[in-house]
Amino acid sequence: MIVSRRNTLLCASVLGMGALSSVAHAATESTHTSSHVRHKTVTHGPVRSAATPATTAPVSVARPVAAPQFSAPVAVNRSHAVRSIDSGTQESVVVTGSALSTSNNQNANPVQVITSKQIEQTGANTLGDYLQRLPSVGSSGTTNSQTNGTAGVSCIDLRNLGQKRVLVLIDGKRAAMDGSASCFDMNTINVHQVASVEILKDGGSELYGADAVSGVINIKLKHNLDDANLTVRGGITDRGDGQSGMISGYKGWNFDHGKGNVTISGSYMTQSGIRQNSRDWANPVVSGLIAPGASPTYGSSIPTAGRFITDTADNVPNGDGTFHDFSKKDRYNYGNDQNLTNSLQDATLSFDAHYDVNSHFTPYGNFLYSHRNSNTQMAPIPVSGSIYPSTLPVAITIPGSAPYNTLGEDATMYKRMGEWGDRVSQTATDTYTAKIGASGDITHGWKYDLSYTYGWNQVMSQTSGVGNYSKLLQSYGLSAEEPGNPDSALIYNPSICNAAAGCTLSNPFNKLSPQAAEYSNYTSHDHYYYQLRDLNLRINNNHVAHMPWKNGGDLGIALGMEHRGEQLAYHPDALVESGQTLTNSASYTGGGFNVTEGYLEGKATLLHNAFLAKDLTVDAQGRYSSYNTFGSTKNWKASINWAPVQDIRFRATLGTSYRQPNVYELYGGQSLGYASATDPCDSGQVGTYGSLTPIVAANCAKQGINSSNFVSASSSQVPTLFGGNSKLKPETGRTYTFGTTVTPRWIPGLSASVEYWHYTLKNMISYLSSQYIMNQCYTGATTSYCNDITRVSSTNQLNSVTALYGNIGGLKTSGIDFDLDYRIRVTAHDVFTVSNNFQQLVSYLQQNEIGGKWYNYAGRMFYQNGTGNPRVRDYATVGWQHGAIGVTYMMSYMGGMRWNDTETDVTRSASGRTKTPGIFSHDVTVTYRWKKWNFEAGVNNLLDKKPPFVAGGTDNSAAALYGNLYMGRNVFLQAGVNF
Repeated sequence: MIVSRRNTLLCASVLGMGALSSVAHAATESTHTSSHVRHKTVTHGPVRSAATPATTAPVSVARPVAAPQFSAPVAVNRSHAVRSIDSGTQESVVVTGSALSTSNNQNANPVQVITSKQIEQTGANTLGDYLQRLPSVGSSGTTNSQTNGTAGVSCIDLRNLGQKRVLVLIDGKRAAMDGSASCFDMNTINVHQVASVEILKDGGSELYGADAVSGVINIKLKHNLDDANLTVRGGITDRGDGQSGMISGYKGWNFDHGKGNVTISGSYMTQSGIRQNSRDWANPVVSGLIAPGASPTYGSSIPTAGRFITDTADNVPNGDGTFHDFSKKDRYNYGNDQNLTNSLQDATLSFDAHYDVNSHFTPYGNFLYSHRNSNTQMAPIPVSGSIYPSTLPVAITIPGSAPYNTLGEDATMYKRMGEWGDRVSQTATDTYTAKIGASGDITHGWKYDLSYTYGWNQVMSQTSGVGNYSKLLQSYGLSAEEPGNPDSALIYNPSICNAAAGCTLSNPFNKLSPQAAEYSNYTSHDHYYYQLRDLNLRINNNHVAHMPWKNGGDLGIALGMEHRGEQLAYHPDALVESGQTLTNSASYTGGGFNVTEGYLEGKATLLHNAFLAKDLTVDAQGRYSSYNTFGSTKNWKASINWAPVQDIRFRATLGTSYRQPNVYELYGGQSLGYASATDPCDSGQVGTYGSLTPIVAANCAKQGINSSNFVSASSSQVPTLFGGNSKLKPETGRTYTFGTTVTPRWIPGLSASVEYWHYTLKNMISYLSSQYIMNQCYTGATTSYCNDITRVSSTNQLNSVTALYGNIGGLKTSGIDFDLDYRIRVTAHDVFTVSNNFQQLVSYLQQNEIGGKWYNYAGRMFYQNGTGNPRVRDYATVGWQHGAIGVTYMMSYMGGMRWNDTETDVTRSASGRTKTPGIFSHDVTVTYRWKKWNFEAGVNNLLDKKPPFVAGGTDNSAAALYGNLYMGRNVFLQAGVNF
């Protein structure tokens, strides 16, 4: 009967869809214990507990932990799993945030653990898409719903501190980043290969290095598999678009009586992009705020027919040689011609092997490869003149003497080149990370892990339809009166076209012929490279000594060193770099750094099973880093974990952080981009400044701009000159957390925790927003910023705003996390689970200038770039498992936010809409297990909730915040088989 009961439990434990969960999972879920796994997670078959709650939890509650570091792999079989389930013993694993093995309940660091089942039950095609659900994940990262200039990457931000301040590890070690974004691309990870994800939700610089300012995301992959699996998934929206498909599989082999293992896995995923005009809420696009008493303005002020502005009129060609005055009816609706989400194709391949020579020497090797293609489409490019650093004319002013100029006076042209077609950006990315190493016992409980990691990334990007400015001027028969002077006037000179092979003389007031369009069009090609070299030695002993007093525990020590080098280079298209195209200009960027580091950690259990001290553990960590760029620095963290009785535990941490500027921040060449912002002098925007409107209008008038009728050609995007700053200083920070965890014995299966967290950053490395610079200038708050704004003298249109990286000031943010997990067996065949992750933002204060004013951004949305800091976020799941059938309901909530332009809140007197409401979304998943098959079906965004309106000028919402709603209601089906 005992054997039968155990086998029944083991068979009933199959829940995960596709690639199977580890034995370590099965050994932890049902009894809040963790089985001992020595280096890799070992999976022999479908052994996940059927009663496993689909939840995340604070690390104080024992959760499945895969692939712990610092120890050698060992075979784990079904009987071991069953013994762990039945015994109720509590063993130790390595948890992110410590280099020592520890019971989950003895770790003071706030760590959230996510299982593979939780990820797969959402139907997320990429890991980044799943992580966006979590309350601790902010909107300052990059998502697959952001299409303009993101190159198809998906990078995660924690606590809204930015994607460059979070460190992503794979199995506890660094991996190659994406060279175009200088962050780890979550799209390169096969979601079916993930065993678990651990998120350290406070600083980790003292243990992992300078990048870990806001925290660490440790992706633990499945290793040591000795079976095989094939999983197929497909999805589509209820509108028939957004098709997605994935096929994933693995095969593992044990050899030499389980001393060695080889595992290979691979996947292919495809996801089609969604057109913006297929969603009525996203099209047509409202351009910026709406002034009091004004009607909405849609689209762009640059139409495909063109605008030809003279001293007396703003002319739009009728196509028959006549003109009419420009009006709102002529505005171009770019929402018809661009993507709302990216198209993605991603192929992954991994190889993992180890061999236990003896207890002292286990060599291992890991290899990860990803090839990603992304594709997105934007509206045809607008033409208004040259951009930095071009020496070609900054404005296309057609002389009145030109034979095709029937206006009879000089006319400045603004025209969208529909003849060149839509801009289509295609990006191909190759990323691989190779790691070799050895681990094992040294002596007397000391263990080592020595590894070398080499990572490499290459990004090749091309964009069609960007145009060749020199050839366009040739086609029009125009040349600079003073060659090399960007402020030069243009003269009519048809000989420059007649002398150029393939050039067809054209009339700028008409459309280009196919031959002229082909001659003047251009496709740009950009290349990015990133390289990582990392030598890492880790030594640890969990039982160095025993406290020499009654009820004392063990002293554990870990130490190690790391020598790391990172290099990055960006090679822009030669024509783009010279400023001869009409797309964003760019400059070469290249550089790198080397750092040698050493760290030490000591963890002491001062009391164990004593009166009012069921457990009292302290931990101290320190790291010394020596950079070849900024010299040396020291970071530290101290923590305490105290359980007066078994049912409640208190914990606290205090630590420092340090981040040196990355390559783009330090060495980035100056490049022109288009920041989300609006010209304060625009007639539709000047009235949105409320009581400051007269001051703004007066300052515009000083520059010869009549803000009552001036129409900005840049709409809701402002040409901005970005670039690195070699004078940057490192930023420093301090983080502290304290909280409590309750696991009452009188309510079995319940765990609840509350955590308060606080971050402080000094000398923060960033650049000021273009809107902030313009507001400071035109409201008169800081007139020195006017020096960073240039306009075209002939038209008063914005030429550029300069916003280079700098140590702009500081940031202080704090909040409260509340996590709840509850599991109850209702009947012999029915298990009910509930989980809730809640975040309350208490404060978010930012100082945009050293010594300057502190701005309160808590509960605010920067409506122009679509990022924000909601005060409340929540993610809840409720599950019911009945035998082989399971149902899970998931709910996400994001609180409402008031719109802010990075300086002031938008007031009700300035615009009819000033904030976004709180938003709920709902998902449902059903699972079914039949023999070796696992089936799953789900509906995301069950109620077809639309994202809220945001006057950002891009797609009427904010992809970084509400991108999970962009597809609308969508369904997915998945089937997996083990053999």
